[in-house]
Amino acid sequence: MLHFTRNWAGRQDRIAVAIDSLIVAGWTGRDQHAIEHHIEELAAIGVPRPSTTPLFYRIGTGQLAQTTHLQVLGPDSSGEVEPVIVALADGLWVTLGSDHTDRKAEAAGVALSKQLCCKVVGDSLWRFDEVAPHWDQLILRSHATIGGQRMLYQEGSVAGIRDPRDLMARYLGKAEAILPAGSLMFCGTLGAIGGVRPADRFEMELSDPVLGRSLTAGYDVEALPVIA
Repeated sequence: MLHFTRNWAGRQDRIAVAIDSLIVAGWTGRDQHAIEHHIEELAAIGVPRPSTTPLFYRIGTGQLAQTTHLQVLGPDSSGEVEPVIVALADGLWVTLGSDHTDRKAEAAGVALSKQLCCKVVGDSLWRFDEVAPHWDQLILRSHATIGGQRMLYQEGSVAGIRDPRDLMARYLGKAEAILPAGSLMFCGTLGAIGGVRPADRFEMELSDPVLGRSLTAGYDVEALPVIA
């Protein structure tokens, strides 16, 4: 069960949500050159090329987490900020999340690696209809703390990745399709500044410059020892 504060039309409430379908959309860049850049940066750490783009991975819903402290196995995982669509009974809502992934396991199989780490999501929602008209102006940003130094890790407009309406239509196989209530979709990410690498802390932001607001979340990463 996830808990969110919903913000819409100057109002606010608090709800509990049961998610029964978790989808992580991968390789969602609109620009083929940007997709190729992300493929190459992951190939540099041994991740095989995708069979097609975009791809949609179904992940166990038990992997969803709202936490400020994430435990992972070993030192080889990293986060990446993404816009996230949450489908509720009264329509679509937006939050942000981190598709935290075990990069060592990713070299063996992307689908497998995505099941090994929790997917961290924020605790606030915007109504999708309020941001849809200016969706491409939203800004994704993340900071990573590595070796005690906080640095900009990702930054750019969501115009660099496919619109959620396009992703939902592709995933469901029909035009103008909308995810059923109880579904949550990670919509893709931007390339990492300086390359994909692990961090001790990961902070993320989805900024709306038109309405002057931001969604934020962050978590510390604790690498548990790998015992043979």
